[in-house]
Amino acid sequence: MEEKKFVDVRKDEYNIKQFVKSIFGKGKVSAVKIEYTPVGEKILVSTHKPGWIIGKKGEKIANLTEVLKKRFKMENPHVDIVEIKKPEFDAQIIADEIAIALEKFGSMRYKSVSYRTLSRIRDAGALGAEIRVSGKLPSDRARTWKFSFGYLKKTGDSAKVVSRAETIAITKQGVIGIKVSILSPEAHIHDRINVDENLIEEIKKNTNFSD
Repeated sequence: MEEKKFVDVRKDEYNIKQFVKSIFGKGKVSAVKIEYTPVGEKILVSTHKPGWIIGKKGEKIANLTEVLKKRFKMENPHVDIVEIKKPEFDAQIIADEIAIALEKFGSMRYKSVSYRTLSRIRDAGALGAEIRVSGKLPSDRARTWKFSFGYLKKTGDSAKVVSRAETIAITKQGVIGIKVSILSPEAHIHDRINVDENLIEEIKKNTNFSD
C-alpha cells in the first residue's frame, strides 16, 4: 500500500509539473519543483521571465493557485518564482527556444538556428555546449546533427554539473528531437585548475630555479 501511495504521489507531481509548464507555454518555464511543508505545498517555478509569469498585480499566480486547489486537490499551495539570471546556461530554456524557432521557421533552418544559439551560449561565457538535432531533417547525410564547442564532461562526477535537457519541435516536415547540454562557468569541476597572477607568484616564491 505504501509503495502504491508513493507511486501515486509521484504521478500527481509529474502531472502538476507538466500542467504548470503547459499553461505558461514552451520556453517560459525551465523547471517546476514541489516541496511539502507543515503549512502546505510550495511550488517553485524556475523561469527567466518572472514578470511575465507573475502577471499584472500577481493575477497569473493567483489564478494558478486556484487551479491547483481545485484540479489537483492541493490544500494550501504557495507558488514561488525562482529567477534564472543567465538563461544561456539553462539547457531546458535553450532547448525550448530552439524548438520554438524550428516550429516557426521550419526544419530547413535547423543549422542556422543551432549555430546562432551555440554562438549565444559561447558569448555568454559557457565552458562548453552541445546541441543535437534529429528527426525529419532536410539532409541526405544524416538524420542527427551535432553542434558543439569547448569542454563538456560526459562521464564521472563532473558530468553531474552539466545542465541537460531535451524537447521536441513539431514542424510541417515532422517531429524533430532536440537535446542540449551546457557547462556553465560557475560549474565546479574537480580536474579544472584556475591559474591567476596570485597563483603564479606563489609558485615562483616556493620554487627554486637553477641552471
